[in-house]
Amino acid sequence: MTLLQEPTDGLPSSDARGRAAELQVMRARAVAGPSDRATEAQHAKGKLTARERIALLVDEGSFREVEQLRRHRAVGFGLEAKRPFTDGVVTGWGTVEGRTVFVYAHDFRIFGGALGEAHAAKIHKIMDMAISAGAPLVSLNDGAGARIQEGVSALAGYGGIFQRNTRASGVIPQISVMLGPCAGGAAYSPALTDFVFMVRETSQMFITGPDVVKAVTGEEMTQNGLGGADVHAETSGVAHFAYDDEETCIAEVRYLLSMLPSNNRENPPLVVSDDPADRRSDVLLDLVPADGNRPYDMHRVIEELVDEGDFLEVHERWARNIICALARLDGQVVGIVANQPQSLAGVLDIEASEKAARFVQMCDAFNIPIVTLLDVPGFLPGVDQEHGGIIRHGAKLLYAYCNATVPRISLILRKAYGGAYIVMDSQSIGADLTFAWPTNEIAVMGAEGAANVIFRRQIADAEDPEAVRTRMVKEYKSELMHPYYAAERGLVDDVIDPAETRQVLISSLTMLRTKHADLPSRKHGNPPQ
Repeated sequence: MTLLQEPTDGLPSSDARGRAAELQVMRARAVAGPSDRATEAQHAKGKLTARERIALLVDEGSFREVEQLRRHRAVGFGLEAKRPFTDGVVTGWGTVEGRTVFVYAHDFRIFGGALGEAHAAKIHKIMDMAISAGAPLVSLNDGAGARIQEGVSALAGYGGIFQRNTRASGVIPQISVMLGPCAGGAAYSPALTDFVFMVRETSQMFITGPDVVKAVTGEEMTQNGLGGADVHAETSGVAHFAYDDEETCIAEVRYLLSMLPSNNRENPPLVVSDDPADRRSDVLLDLVPADGNRPYDMHRVIEELVDEGDFLEVHERWARNIICALARLDGQVVGIVANQPQSLAGVLDIEASEKAARFVQMCDAFNIPIVTLLDVPGFLPGVDQEHGGIIRHGAKLLYAYCNATVPRISLILRKAYGGAYIVMDSQSIGADLTFAWPTNEIAVMGAEGAANVIFRRQIADAEDPEAVRTRMVKEYKSELMHPYYAAERGLVDDVIDPAETRQVLISSLTMLRTKHADLPSRKHGNPPQ
């Protein structure tokens, strides 16, 4: 029996009806997968099959598969005797809330989801289609890496994926959903995409696995301890989201897609909101303490401002001293960047700067206006921060804001000191509108520190140094740190009633909706690394 006869052996094929029946049998084989046993093994690990995952992702009945009947042509090491349909990856398109989305899903039941030449060609094709159609691409990753039996051809397949990830960056949203192991060079494709989702216990990402780590360094580590969802969501920052099960994870992917445009030439979907645009939030008057040394939860401020108090936080558990979230104001999607006084007093450090910079770039790429909420005492001091490159990492956030052409509104809730005030989208680096609450303090540094520097000699020579220090701090505050100092000099457009913040933001975003700004002609910038 020849390879061409394998899928059709014993089936009628003499006329059109026979051929159609033959096709249906072949399609049924492709959909069923290798065997019931393989499916049971997948389920036993707490994992869904590729097609079950796609069914959760796209609207019911909308998925259209591409190259379902493709098989590999490799020979050697027993491959010629095993040529299943799909070659271990399901590719195609469907809709999510009526909008087109392209998807590919590794089928771990076939070759462990390992990537071979035909497998890679299918992924390349669906990526090219997504870029051409201007629609988001979602990858459902559950693969064992390169197919060893195919050698360098498999590695070249990854190169084609990386090249397309880069070409699609900032053009269409790319979302990687990690639902199984991802090791070696395969981990770089998710790292090149806009968002990475992971599932606890069943998904891992690492360049070198536990066995290699132990052989080289002597360190013993489990797969989850080395590259599990919690590690990447809390420690490395590789994963933007982590969930307990696949169903919840994929549901959140759908939610994220509902807040993103299909491509960089469109605006995010606008929805009708039942939350009044002019709703007052009197609770804000008591929520934020006037004392700059007292912490509070910035999440509660965001909840009061956005529609229905609903927002999707990105990198929720990494670099918690800054919050990055997608939300809606009067139905319009906005990106929110906010200092979190509850963590490290809201200072900017290396990780917070990187987190916010990437988020600002994503918002700018996909036409999402940015609202920045400031309550920042400065950059985190310390030898580790300086030696770790806080200068170049902090510059990433500065570069991202300065380069952004979307509508940008900043709001100073309380303190905004030093370089961190400038970096957090101040008017001087291009914010379209800057507002402040009456509790704002904008200065080079806190009053106590400033007084100690400016009046050092007077305090040292005084008979009662503490009394003089107290008087000088009060004088500095009254002269340079009163709530209207920046407004008097045009550095703040208005000082507003906190209870009216939502209304002010919405009316400002409405005005800025038609904003157009062009960057200088250039191949690309050279951002700090």
